[in-house]
Amino acid sequence: MVHVIGLDIGGANTKAASIRTREGSIDELKVASRYFPIWKRGKKRLSNTIEKLRKQLSSSTRLDGVGLTMTAELSDVYRTKKEGVNHILDCVEQVFVDSSLLVLDVDANLISVEEARIEPLRVAAANWAATGWIVSRLLGNCIVIDTGSTTTSIVPIVGGLIAAEGKTDLEKLLNGELVYTGCLRTNVSAIIDSIPIRGGSALVSSELFALSGDIHLILGNISEVEYTTETADGRGKTREEALERLARVVCADVEMLTEQEITCIAEHVYEAQIRQIAHALNQVYSRTELGGKGEVEVVVTGLGRDFLARNAAKRAGFTRIVDFGEMIKYDAAIASPSVGVALMMANRMEEIKLGGRPKAWRKSS
Repeated sequence: MVHVIGLDIGGANTKAASIRTREGSIDELKVASRYFPIWKRGKKRLSNTIEKLRKQLSSSTRLDGVGLTMTAELSDVYRTKKEGVNHILDCVEQVFVDSSLLVLDVDANLISVEEARIEPLRVAAANWAATGWIVSRLLGNCIVIDTGSTTTSIVPIVGGLIAAEGKTDLEKLLNGELVYTGCLRTNVSAIIDSIPIRGGSALVSSELFALSGDIHLILGNISEVEYTTETADGRGKTREEALERLARVVCADVEMLTEQEITCIAEHVYEAQIRQIAHALNQVYSRTELGGKGEVEVVVTGLGRDFLARNAAKRAGFTRIVDFGEMIKYDAAIASPSVGVALMMANRMEEIKLGGRPKAWRKSS
C-alpha cells in the first residue's frame, strides 16, 4: 500500500488529492479544494492553507510521498516567477517536513526540490502536464480539455505521450494550448467587446462589473455553491444579483433592461466562450497526427467540463467525448492536476517497492 498526496497550488485555488494505491490500482481517492486568492490574502498565509488541506484529507502525518505542481508563481504578489516558485516550495516543505517531496516539471517529470530551485521556470505552470500524464496512461491517442475557474488547457496525447508544443504559458498562449477563459473568474469584458441588444450592437464597458461565474449562474450551468470565488461587486451569488452585475457591463441596470434581455447577454457571452475554446481545440488538433474527428477521443475535465469543454468539443466537430472522472472511476474531475501529480508520485513509490511499473490507474474492483 502506498499513500501519497498531490498538490496543485494555484493563484486563486489550491487543490489537493489524497490517494492510496496498491499495485497499480486505486484503493482510495479523496480530493479537496480551498479558494485562496494569494494576491488578496497574502503569501504569508499560504502554508496555513496547505496545512488545512492536509488535515482535511488525512489524519495521518506519515505519507510515502508528496507530489507538487503549481501555477501561483504567476501571481503579482511575487515580483518574479523565481521568487514565487521558491516561496511555494518553502511553504510545502514547512507543512510536509517528514515526507519525500518531488515537483512536477513541464516535461512531465518529477524532480527534486533542489532541481526546482535551480531551474524555477522548469516547474512554473506545469500542472497541465499532470493531467496529460494520467490521461496518457489510459488513452494512447486523444486530446484533453481542462476548463477550470480561470483558464482552459488543451493537451494533445499522441502514441501514449504528451504531444504539447508549448512548455511555458507564453508558448501555450501563442499556439492555442492555453485559453484564458474559465467558468468563474474571467472578466466578461475580456470575453466579448460588444453585445447585440435592442437591434443594435453595444460596446461593453471595460470595468470589472461581471465575471463568467455570473454568466453560468444565470444560465444554470453552476450552482451558488459552485461559485466559489468573490463576485465583482462583493455582493452575493443569487441569480438576481448576477443579473444586476451583468446589466452593468453595458452601463445599464435591472430597471433599464428586462430579465430576458440580460439573459440574452449571458447567452451571447457563453457562446463566445464556446467559440474561443473550439477555435483553440481546432488549432491544436490541426498539428497532431491523430485520425479524423469522428475517431479522436476528447477527454474533458475541470469544473467547466460539461457546459464549456464538452460543448466546445462538439462545436469543433468531435463526437467521442469522455469525462475524466469516468476514466478513473472517481469523481475527481474538478482537481485533475492534483490527482495526476499524486498518481505520478504513487507510481514512483510503487516502482521502488515493486521493482517495476504498475499496470494502470483505475479504481480497485
